[in-house]
Amino acid sequence: DLLEEMPEQDQIRLLAGLGLERTADVVEEMEPDDAADLLAEMPPEQRERLLAAMETVQAADLRRLLRYDATTAGGLMTSHPLIVPPDTPVAQVLAQIREPETAATVAAQVYVCEPPSITPTGRYLGTVGFQRLLREPPSSTVGDCVQESAFVRPELHENEVARRMAAYNLIGVAVCDEAGRLLGAVTVDDVLDRILPAGWRTQEAS
Repeated sequence: DLLEEMPEQDQIRLLAGLGLERTADVVEEMEPDDAADLLAEMPPEQRERLLAAMETVQAADLRRLLRYDATTAGGLMTSHPLIVPPDTPVAQVLAQIREPETAATVAAQVYVCEPPSITPTGRYLGTVGFQRLLREPPSSTVGDCVQESAFVRPELHENEVARRMAAYNLIGVAVCDEAGRLLGAVTVDDVLDRILPAGWRTQEAS
């Protein structure tokens, strides 16, 4: 958690003293978007060595994220938002949200998609905020609770992503490909981290 909040160059310096296998273990525990940002700052040879040492599925996920420019929706998104199929009971979704390891920004809303429920998913159907789920009968299905079906393309510039989220008061926005499959989601905290001036954390602390 601490590593994710550090500037990427400080992350690289810290990880340099851990050894390849330990570094791979640490990066695998990071949120995918933060891990991709870190890898993007590494020299190509170091990045490839680290990816080769990681679990195959996680390495493939990060390679996919690294294809996107850092200043686009694809570069901002996490590939692991909370995704559920439309026939999932509300009670089951709320149980997932309550899991202690689920980050607050991830738990704020769920993304409803046709199977498969890992990115890239089946057809994206929309999102549901957790407050809406709290008001629904536990036996109802999440597909009947969809509130918002808007999405952005991965190549959309980060400034436009921020404008759209602000205009519609969104806490997160789906990122979909041309086939309507969910690739990931951009959350408001990721947008703020990107658009705030460099060094804002230090300024706030002082």
